[in-house]
Amino acid sequence: MSFGLLLSDYMSRQVLNAVFPMLKAQWLLSDAELGSLSGVVALAVGVLAFPLSLLADRWGRVRTLLIAATVWSLATLGCAVSAGYGEMMTGRIFVGIGEAAYGSVGIAVVLSVFPPALRATLSGAFIAGGAFGSVLGVAIGGAVAEAFGWRWAFGVMGVFGLLLAACYGIVVTEKRLRPRAETDADRRKAAGGGAATDARPQADTVDGAATAPREHLRALLPRLFSSPSVIGAYVGSGLQLFIAGSLIAWLPSYFDRYYHLPTAQAGAAAGVFALVIGVGMIGGGIVSDRISKGRPVRKWSVAIVCSLGSMVLLLTAFHLPTGSLQIMTLAAGAVLSAGTAGPAAAMVANLTPAAIAATAFATLTLANSLLGLAPGPAVTGMLADRTSLLDALRLVPLLALGATVAFVVGRHHYERDLLRITGQPGPSGAERTRTETSS
Repeated sequence: MSFGLLLSDYMSRQVLNAVFPMLKAQWLLSDAELGSLSGVVALAVGVLAFPLSLLADRWGRVRTLLIAATVWSLATLGCAVSAGYGEMMTGRIFVGIGEAAYGSVGIAVVLSVFPPALRATLSGAFIAGGAFGSVLGVAIGGAVAEAFGWRWAFGVMGVFGLLLAACYGIVVTEKRLRPRAETDADRRKAAGGGAATDARPQADTVDGAATAPREHLRALLPRLFSSPSVIGAYVGSGLQLFIAGSLIAWLPSYFDRYYHLPTAQAGAAAGVFALVIGVGMIGGGIVSDRISKGRPVRKWSVAIVCSLGSMVLLLTAFHLPTGSLQIMTLAAGAVLSAGTAGPAAAMVANLTPAAIAATAFATLTLANSLLGLAPGPAVTGMLADRTSLLDALRLVPLLALGATVAFVVGRHHYERDLLRITGQPGPSGAERTRTETSS
């Protein structure tokens, strides 16, 4: 159910991209204005995710998710009846307000009921729901818009979100959601350390939310930024999602302008690429968990390879002529463009306290939004106005260089930071040999 709400979240967010050509023609909008309509949602998410997720950690995650889904669904219905750019912008802002806490709170709920060893896989799979929601939003939205008009595309997404929120309220209740309380020993084991215990009291969990005393939370909050490695995860993840966000937002227009596809077909083609991006998110998490058994620092290596690989492939793709070779190269680059999501989320979980899990993921959401998902579509649109959409998309992959530097810095400091924060280093050298021998 949490994954389903995430689908609705991104369906409501990305349906706009499918109707870019229609809005551009009807309201005579520039690419910069279109990009702003897309990016303002991520901007609102980035600004509000932290305070709303902190509130959810104290007040209750299930109730927060229900309110969030209702708000973004009603706001999407508001977009359906907007009379111009200003009203559409207002509706999109409220979509962002509704979505602000969902990603961070939803992933905290999911991770709280699964073993820590699956964090990268689950994180990648859950975050990939955004890409799958984008597939549905762009593909279904494009088809509905071509058949009935762009207003119906927004209306369908809004009604679907309200129905799903009602189902969530019935199925997921405080009584049924009783995740196992994670101890620091679990966290160390997931990070690659031993099973040493910690004398600090653990927070009780109610409806998936840690209800630690206010003083305890205040003491834990500084650990959100307490190490170079966790900051590297925030920054690297955000910069890499600049690329993925730009692709999801502008590929419908790219196929419309350069492959001359009608709205429905351009939306369907872009939806396939959004699906490819989602597959890359899941694959990055699975590969990260598998190769990092016994040596968690390898998660950083997965992120570095994905970042550099996406840059090379996407730069190559947008310099090739239109055709099947470009499509295949673009698909390969799209697979890697968001493969860093799972490893980055796992590192954030390993390096921050469980009692403020939603707040930690809100901080990651803040970085993803303010560094990537918000400026990505808007900056690409501004560049397209000055040159062309193709030239803008040729520049976007260069952001991977900054992401790579952040991941390299995080990898360099990770084991040292883990030792300082948890008091238990990841296994290395003789320790790994003894562990493997005993196993």
